[in-house]
Amino acid sequence: MMQRHMPIGYKLVDGKIQLDEPKAAVVKKIFADYLSGASTSALAKRLTEMGFPNANNKASWNHGSIGKILENVKYLGDEFYPQMIAAELFEQVQKRRKERCEQLGRSIQPNSANRQYPFTGKLRCGECGEVYRKYIEHCGRPSEKSLWKCKRYIYKNRACCRCGFFSDEQLERAFLEAANRIIARIQILDRKIKKESIANNPEFNSLDQRIKELEAEGRYLSNELPALVFKRAQAFYKTARIDDAEYNTEKMKQAFSRRQPLADFDEELFSTVVKQITVYVNHRLVFEFINGLTMEVGY
Repeated sequence: MMQRHMPIGYKLVDGKIQLDEPKAAVVKKIFADYLSGASTSALAKRLTEMGFPNANNKASWNHGSIGKILENVKYLGDEFYPQMIAAELFEQVQKRRKERCEQLGRSIQPNSANRQYPFTGKLRCGECGEVYRKYIEHCGRPSEKSLWKCKRYIYKNRACCRCGFFSDEQLERAFLEAANRIIARIQILDRKIKKESIANNPEFNSLDQRIKELEAEGRYLSNELPALVFKRAQAFYKTARIDDAEYNTEKMKQAFSRRQPLADFDEELFSTVVKQITVYVNHRLVFEFINGLTMEVGY
């Protein structure tokens, strides 16, 4: 694995790449703030003022260095790097970047994340939890074919995963079946989804209490206060949950409304409504949609 820099937010521990939690929290906030409307220049200015080190370990940022973080597919997780950014958030950020590039008359880099396959980052193995990757076999030959396989299918020269392989066509047909079920019974989107409970956050509570104490004492110029505020934001982000199920349900209704049953794969519809597909043995795929609805499809 030859590379000049390890992506910000990771560290090497005993020969294995792990999340560097404090820096990973900053990377996550960069993605979240950009999607919320912050510009890359504004984010660069904020990180520089914070003194946060860049890839060269210098507190100097510009819109380009922020852009490199936002398009780095390693944050989705791969053979070496654990996942840091959810696929849905990553795709939403790429969509906004593309829109901004069009508005500003800039071109998309040919090797950027925007050139990924429709199923990239969407497929997960239900047995080992790893991502699925697209493998090209017999490239350039008449027998060339591509298959999606769990990245742990072969590990240290041994078959380690029992989940199946897929062609693009199989996945497209599975999505058509799931989508057509929704089109036939649009009211299924109103099914109540069980909400996750919000975890208690003692770290946030402790930092928040200390900040309130300093403010009550009028110590607004204390050097301790900015650092505490930043740490509190990091702690909040670790357990924060956005309840956007109703918003995403309406988004799905708009995407599916007035549609006839699909005969062909609609990449835009797929990218809009599908959050993740989990692959299980016994020929089962479970589609998880953006509003939390799940649906099992055989293949």
